[in-house]
Amino acid sequence: MPLSPSSLPFARRLLPLSLAAALLAVPAMYAMAAAASDAPRSFRIAAAPLGQALRQFAGQAGILLSAEGGLTQGKRSAGLNATVAIGQGLQQLLAGTGLVAVALADGSYIVRLAPPPVRADLDGAGAGLQVLAPVTVTGEGDAGYRRASSTAASRHDTPLRDTPQAVSVVTGELLRDQDMRSMADVLRYMPGVGTAAGEGNRDTAVMRGNSSTSDFYLDGMRDDVQYYRDFYNIEAVEAIKGPNALVFGHGGGGGVINRSSKQPQWTDAGEATASLGAWRNRRAALDVQHLVGSDVALRVNAMAENSDSFRQGVNVRRSAINPVAAWRLSPRTTVVASYEHFRDDRVTDRGVPSYRGRPIDTDPSTFFGIAGTSPSWAYIDALGMTVEHALGSGASVRNRTRLADYDKLYQNAFPGPVSADGQSVTVLAYNSATRRRNLFNQTDVEWTVAAGTVQHRLTAGAELGRQTTDNLRNTGYFTTLGDSVTHISLPTSHPVTDLPVTFRPSATDADNHGVADTAAVYLQDQVRFSPQWQAVAGVRYERFAVDFVNRRNGERLSRTDAPWSPRAGLIYQPLPALSLYASLSQSFLPRAGEQLASLTPSNAVFEPERFRSVEAGARWEVTPDLTASAALYRLTRSNVAVTDPSDSTRAMLVDGQRSEGLELDVNGKVLPGWRIAGGYAWQRAVLTATQSATALAGATVAHVPRHSLSLWNRYDFSGAWGAALGVIARSAVYASVSNTVALPGFARVDGAVYFKPQPRFQLQLNVENLFNKKYYASAHSNDNIAPGSSRALRMTALWRF
Repeated sequence: MPLSPSSLPFARRLLPLSLAAALLAVPAMYAMAAAASDAPRSFRIAAAPLGQALRQFAGQAGILLSAEGGLTQGKRSAGLNATVAIGQGLQQLLAGTGLVAVALADGSYIVRLAPPPVRADLDGAGAGLQVLAPVTVTGEGDAGYRRASSTAASRHDTPLRDTPQAVSVVTGELLRDQDMRSMADVLRYMPGVGTAAGEGNRDTAVMRGNSSTSDFYLDGMRDDVQYYRDFYNIEAVEAIKGPNALVFGHGGGGGVINRSSKQPQWTDAGEATASLGAWRNRRAALDVQHLVGSDVALRVNAMAENSDSFRQGVNVRRSAINPVAAWRLSPRTTVVASYEHFRDDRVTDRGVPSYRGRPIDTDPSTFFGIAGTSPSWAYIDALGMTVEHALGSGASVRNRTRLADYDKLYQNAFPGPVSADGQSVTVLAYNSATRRRNLFNQTDVEWTVAAGTVQHRLTAGAELGRQTTDNLRNTGYFTTLGDSVTHISLPTSHPVTDLPVTFRPSATDADNHGVADTAAVYLQDQVRFSPQWQAVAGVRYERFAVDFVNRRNGERLSRTDAPWSPRAGLIYQPLPALSLYASLSQSFLPRAGEQLASLTPSNAVFEPERFRSVEAGARWEVTPDLTASAALYRLTRSNVAVTDPSDSTRAMLVDGQRSEGLELDVNGKVLPGWRIAGGYAWQRAVLTATQSATALAGATVAHVPRHSLSLWNRYDFSGAWGAALGVIARSAVYASVSNTVALPGFARVDGAVYFKPQPRFQLQLNVENLFNKKYYASAHSNDNIAPGSSRALRMTALWRF
């Protein structure tokens, strides 16, 4: 029923207050800026990519400093460790980059290209002009397979060596070099992160033993509906590991996956790609940038794909367009607006069943069920707006809004158990539809201030959101065999049929409507005590309220949680290139579940599930172009609701799961022309309490290998020719927590060849599963196991203009 104005949820009432708070902060911060002076001060800035070094300088100096990303990209600074005036410090920081800093009338600075060298002719018009020596800029900074900083991990741009948490990044160049098409491709190169089959219709990440279909973000904002994501408009994908509700709010028990979208770079440029491959793989993409005057920049990314699969009867059709516009309203204020339309149509593929504890022995291409009765689609329209304003005195404010409308349906006739003699397989069918509208608003205020020899980087913010969700499920009936027949038996030698299926609701099928409101505030302080020691501490308060209606029986449930989520970390840097850290963090999952549809009368009375993590690690910048990291962790999951073994009509809470592991990561350039990306993980995830008759204490969590390894090498023999070779290896995993079906371990080899006859044109040939290894990539359950692809070739042409 519609809500009256007096009963509007807490989050909705606070939405205008969030915007007002951001605006009211402006005059106060301006007053602070007016008090800034150019007196000599101490700067401690290590060698780093130039953009990162300039941000640190502005924070320590308490000034507004503007620099276009295109000017600083690919440049490095030698750093600054001295007590100097601001102007002198900037001169030293920019030495050798071909850039200069110009002071503006309002006390701020802007970085520009240095003027060309001139002859100081004392008798001519050049009298008094400074003679500049020619400069040569080398180095790649964040380019290639290495990323030095993250915006999502702490809600502001922070060097990874100053982040007390494991973060794995797959850069845009690695996405392109491997021609990655799916989230599963990306997650293989993130140690400690894996994937499940997701019922053949969605991304499912398994992070440190915790499976999730909702912990996905786009530019730091929730993108939590179940669908297959694409990378046509993505410049990097980050796995931010471990619970961190302070930054991301509820969920994220094992971590989150954040995609960073391509933004206007204030240039005129473009590129087009076209790809052809095995099984009629066809795809094209376009990326165009354009400057409109000096204060407006546009960028448009678009994609279309029409591909079949090595799996019989399976195909995918998808297309998307994403225009983005950036306005520079003033040297201090930038507005970015975006719109995305994305559609994905495919056949739902649930894979193959198991037999006697292993995947059934059949050709990997064999489809089980009815491909023609298994369509899946996801249609998404999303609007985004970001306003950033530099306040001066090392302070800035950012407000982001995202409105997204999701229309998702999947329908499938899929395999169930195989008979005891292995001759037949059960096939069932159902469909499920989801409509969701997400509205989120985030405000972040950042302020860097020095108190004596101690530097504080304060971040405070608020998040408001509303998610309206409708779920509808229908059971499939094989009405030609009987009005109530819900499953059939097919021979495993030919497990397909063209029997018609009628979909209608059963007595237990879901028909739900839910409204979830979020209102949160947080505060974090990153304190640098000395060049060697830093600490991070913060807390988030979140009010999460759900109003849930079961339309089948008219039952209405509501639940409100208001937990505190702390985070603390300590960083020690004995050398500028080496960081050692330890951290504590936690998150919570509301009883409505990750898809906001799991609230029941029996669980609505319980506190949310809790995830707590202890982590220690190291990050080493081996060279300016090569980074290695290591992390040790223990993560516990508690408040898991299970049936009381002494009374089946009641539920109870148990401490349900413990995960622990070691993660090793390496990315960057080893030698000129040789780049690597990869990692290794050792994991152990077990249930610490019995949760059902098939989930017993001591059982190994599904989809978690004890050992996993990935390593990609690219070597450029010349400016025109390059080649790459990679390996992905994994030990055996269980298909479910029952531990009765195992997917064997495997090692797969991939390769690529690159040919660039001229700077604006490139050809690349990618080969997946070079030696045609038969393996099983992932599973959803004991009888839904996804076979790995046989050998697949793809040729891609890229034109730059």
